[in-house]
Amino acid sequence: MSQRLEVIDPSAPPPVWASLRNEAERAAKSEPGLASLLNAVILSHATLGDALSYQLARKLGDQELRAMSLREIAEEAYAERPRLVDTAEADLRAVFERDPACKGYVQPFLFFKGFLALQTQRVAHWLWEEGRETMAFYLQSRTSEIFQVDIHPATRIGSGVFVDHGTGIVVGETAVIGDDVSMLQGVTLGGTGAERGDRHPKIGNGVLLGAGAKILGNITIGDHAKVASGSVVLKPVPPGCTAAGVPARLVNCPTCDEPARTMDQTLPQGLDDYVI
Repeated sequence: MSQRLEVIDPSAPPPVWASLRNEAERAAKSEPGLASLLNAVILSHATLGDALSYQLARKLGDQELRAMSLREIAEEAYAERPRLVDTAEADLRAVFERDPACKGYVQPFLFFKGFLALQTQRVAHWLWEEGRETMAFYLQSRTSEIFQVDIHPATRIGSGVFVDHGTGIVVGETAVIGDDVSMLQGVTLGGTGAERGDRHPKIGNGVLLGAGAKILGNITIGDHAKVASGSVVLKPVPPGCTAAGVPARLVNCPTCDEPARTMDQTLPQGLDDYVI
């Protein structure tokens, strides 16, 4: 029986899984020394979820919790919540589209710790929601040890998120990160004291957080806002605005339309004393 062919919109980005496999096949031919790695991590799997569960387990497994056990946890998460795989695909596409150093999908899938740390947190968050807090904390600890990224498993994170470099990122328990956010190394979404309850920032959709930015307290960073590198933000930032300085002040409203997608890290003319 004949099967209908899928109609592909030529203006749409190529399917991530197919592109990832094609890149892996080419890389295996050009770098025979890595052929076994590429086959084990990508080419031997039927789906993106299968490959991702293998990759996370390979990176995070240790003497206390073997890679096979970690892989089973990730597979269970993806089976119970298929949306996690869709979100990983959106994250992978975000890296490729926003990082000018990224040459394709294989590079972040194998080597970018920001992407891998984010996918680990997503599995940890699923564990947290299932009431398996100890295992969720274990994954948080391993992520901090291996990737130098410390995101609480209770943190709620949207899709299409780009974590560039990753080193030194710290995100607290009650923080919320929206869709299509981009954040660079050294970002902190933290509290301001020892109080309990809802105490961490809420980051809107399409926000760009510059390297070393510190957003502290239960404040909102509005949709499509920018926070300059090295800034300390203690008050809410309205949608579409740029905050810069220590303590941060508003320096540009509105900013560019989609700062997280364009990675536009410039400031208005005449504000050269601030650097994003």
